[in-house]
Amino acid sequence: MNDKQLVAIQAARHVQDGMVVGLGTGSTANYFIEELARRHREEDLHITAAASSVASTIKAQEQDLPLVALEHLGKLDLYVDGADEVTTNLALLKGRGYDLVREKLLARASERFIVLVDKSKLVSRLGEKFPIPVEVIPFAWQLVQASLQQLGVASSLRQNAAKDGWAITSHGSLVLELALPKTFKSDELNQLLNDVPGIVEHGVFEELADAVFVADNGQVEEIWKRPGNI
Repeated sequence: MNDKQLVAIQAARHVQDGMVVGLGTGSTANYFIEELARRHREEDLHITAAASSVASTIKAQEQDLPLVALEHLGKLDLYVDGADEVTTNLALLKGRGYDLVREKLLARASERFIVLVDKSKLVSRLGEKFPIPVEVIPFAWQLVQASLQQLGVASSLRQNAAKDGWAITSHGSLVLELALPKTFKSDELNQLLNDVPGIVEHGVFEELADAVFVADNGQVEEIWKRPGNI
């Protein structure tokens, strides 16, 4: 069993009967979906799942998990997903994929948000290893870029995988990638990006994670923001 499977299985133990559970996207989230489906089949665990992307929707359907559309949700009991970077105060960088809007909606709507990472994702500041992704309204990207430049933040449009055009999110947005000065703290950046017109969503998840489960060589450490457990 690899570290991704291990941390996903540990997270699935926090799911209780009757919960509405948000499903993240990516390889670790897929292991979580598989373990949740196993418990649903073998332990008669009754849950309802809400997917953060088309990819996780398809994965859940393949595993015969009962799904609810986001438009029918008021809140969730638990959301489990990965992150690209995690700081010591549990600020997250997400968005190397293309589902920032749905991911942040689920994170904010959940009673508990558990983040699954390996040790390599731990950083001293956001933007240490990856640029900060910012979804922008397509017709406004140059205006947003100019606003950011005035604030001392350089940015460039994200290319698609083939490098022959621009990346488009599942929400239909373009993505600006920010080269962040070391002087910015995550809470300051979060507020700054929230205040710029034309930004649909961004990859700074400030004060949203309740716990980070860190896998490292066959061991999992649970780092909780607050005492207690599910």
